[in-house]
Amino acid sequence: MAEATVKEKVLKAIEELPQDITFEDTLGKLYFLYKVEKGIQQADSGQKISHIEAKDRMKKWLS
Repeated sequence: MAEATVKEKVLKAIEELPQDITFEDTLGKLYFLYKVEKGIQQADSGQKISHIEAKDRMKKWLS
């Protein structure tokens, strides 16, 4: 089965939203889906770091 197009993913996400959602919350949901999709693409192309490296980076950012 072919992967869903971006338009299909967006329409599905919008259809699943509650009727009383605000524009701001809708945009937030779509932005979240965009970031997840981007992260998956980066991981698939080898642009990822180990858990240990992520922890080390967090320590530097938080210190």
